[in-house]
Amino acid sequence: MSAERPDLPGIPAPPPVGETALRPGTFDGVCVVVTGGGTGLGKAIAAEFARLGASIVIASRKEEHLDAGRHAIEAIGAPVLAVSCDIRDADSVAAMFDAATEQFGMPGVLVNNAAANFPVPAEDMSPNAWRTVIDITLNGTFICAREFGRRHLEAGTPGSIVNIGATFAWTGGPGFAHSSAAKAGVVNLTETLAVEWGPYGIQVNCLVPGLMPHEDMTDDIRGSLDRTHDKDVCQPALRVGQRQELGWAATFLASPYGRFISGHTLVVDGANWQRRSLTNPPVVTVRDQMGLGPFGS
Repeated sequence: MSAERPDLPGIPAPPPVGETALRPGTFDGVCVVVTGGGTGLGKAIAAEFARLGASIVIASRKEEHLDAGRHAIEAIGAPVLAVSCDIRDADSVAAMFDAATEQFGMPGVLVNNAAANFPVPAEDMSPNAWRTVIDITLNGTFICAREFGRRHLEAGTPGSIVNIGATFAWTGGPGFAHSSAAKAGVVNLTETLAVEWGPYGIQVNCLVPGLMPHEDMTDDIRGSLDRTHDKDVCQPALRVGQRQELGWAATFLASPYGRFISGHTLVVDGANWQRRSLTNPPVVTVRDQMGLGPFGS
């Protein structure tokens, strides 16, 4: 029940962390690469694959993120390899896949989770800020998918890619022009690669999270939560998501039971992105929402 609306039940809470919908051992012998898998939702996704028997490769640029991810997977008892990797660089990505293959065999699943984002009005955004977010979020996703795809095409083996999107790929995201454009590209890339690589046994899907609080949230997400009491009454579900719910969705899409699903974008947000009001609230500019003064002042 929502504390704000005790008369409405909302969507029930999920099973606790550690529960699995798929059979134990579903991913036995499968190497799963998760970019940005050392923090937040990426770490949660990696953990759910680990619980189902996968060997996990965590790719990140930051040593502290690699350590955090490694420790989380070791605590589950699954094999794990943490590899320093800049997904913007094709050579770095190739070296990461080489290390993964040497340790666990060729990766059978790739989760393209790594991304960059920060709020800024478009008029204040520098060209370098635009390029950085596009380069990590869109170009990095393509470079990793390309390396994964080429290896499987050459070997003649099937594989599964799960890209991570965002709902503002469809709606736009005031304050996030760079990330919105990049995530729109990720959704289109998903659909394109699914068609191109389907004949070779490579499945490509996209997974979009809703608001799922975790210890590694960015300041803008944390601030949004702080202002709206966990957003319970702002969401149709009357609750926020739990990180394991995203992990369960990812493991299903990449599992043998989801193989005929390809080119699909699955939104896991309790219908929040489709919420509409009969009367629109007053418009507040992005600058006002961020506490910024007039442009140029």
